[in-house]
Amino acid sequence: MAPSLTDDQDAPAPLRRERPSRLIDVTVALLLLIADAVIVVVGGVLLFMVGMGRSEPPSSPPAERSSGTPVLAWLVIWGVPAVAAAGAVVHARLRMPVTAAVQSLFTLVCVLLAVAWTRMLLS
Repeated sequence: MAPSLTDDQDAPAPLRRERPSRLIDVTVALLLLIADAVIVVVGGVLLFMVGMGRSEPPSSPPAERSSGTPVLAWLVIWGVPAVAAAGAVVHARLRMPVTAAVQSLFTLVCVLLAVAWTRMLLS
């Protein structure tokens, strides 16, 4: 007689990932926070330096500006927030809430920096 499919002992258990420990989550979040801070500071300093280089003293005649910004610059400016958002989603799927929150805040800061860069380059 064939065994019935209603036996619970023969049914395979559904695959379920275990959540990483809270210590690992906080450690990864702190390491990413340090790396994110470095990225934000470098982006802010570059924004300041490029913005100051583009400004002209009021007494000088207006100089010719190049009409286009390289595509690679736009990819970097808006690619960093996109990658940061993907990182936040990945950490949320890995069930690491502290790291996902840190990466989400980093994404928000990256979007604000990207908007500032875009406004500066288009002005």
